[in-house]
Amino acid sequence: MVKPAMFNNRFIRFLIVGGINTAFGYGVYALLIFLKFHYAVASLLATILGVMFNFKTTGSLVFESKDNRLIFKFVGVYAIIYALNTASLGVFNYFKVDMYLAGAAMLLPMAMVGFVLNKNLVFKG
Repeated sequence: MVKPAMFNNRFIRFLIVGGINTAFGYGVYALLIFLKFHYAVASLLATILGVMFNFKTTGSLVFESKDNRLIFKFVGVYAIIYALNTASLGVFNYFKVDMYLAGAAMLLPMAMVGFVLNKNLVFKG
């Protein structure tokens, strides 16, 4: 089966797969906020579930890797992303920004950080 040329670009694949992963992760986050979880807990649980969902999709579809040993580095990247995201959400919370909007505002910046860290620390080479 021949892939369209745009799918030969790793970043384009990352954006497509990331869109699916982001919808999943944000869906979990929004559901937990709706259920009155604290934003830090909602973000943590969404991150944990997202990591499990994302590892295989990002590894195999974006970086063409099936090396399960990379899960530890992948988790490390998501720990960094969680810390950055939660700190940012805390700033939004301090300024009384709606937590749904704050979570949505952080999607693109965290996706960019995730791509750079995964490319350079996890799936390098």
